[in-house]
Amino acid sequence: MKRLYTMKHLLILFMILITGRLFAQSSPQSLIDNFFLTYEKDPGKAVKELYATNNWTERAKDDIDKVIGTVNGFTESYMGKYYGHEIITTKKFAESFELYSYLVKYDRQPLRFVFKFYKPNDKWVLFSYALDDSLDDEIEQAAKLYYLDLDKN
Repeated sequence: MKRLYTMKHLLILFMILITGRLFAQSSPQSLIDNFFLTYEKDPGKAVKELYATNNWTERAKDDIDKVIGTVNGFTESYMGKYYGHEIITTKKFAESFELYSYLVKYDRQPLRFVFKFYKPNDKWVLFSYALDDSLDDEIEQAAKLYYLDLDKN
């Protein structure tokens, strides 16, 4: 009898964990939070799980495998230690389409991860994910005189 009671508790705990995971992924931010939690331990798995939110991405399996290979290549011997991430910007284009840009910090250099999410009906899915290392070029361009407001007093 005691063992059945323990199994019931385990089943209830399991159901709570599953339900919590489903509710936790009801927004783009929660999908990103989950991505970075996994990314710390296994970057390739994080990318794979992110793409798995959208059934249509199976058509781009080869491209996804390339991205997974890229992030798996960010080893400590290549990029140095991973220090986390910081939000750069978010853009809401409509109630159902949002962009999130993050700075990803490594010893060697920063990277930018751009996430675009789409909500076609009742759940958010990944629309696209991109990464690049052109932050230094962009910040240099932003500092050019023609971008500055020289009419300020």
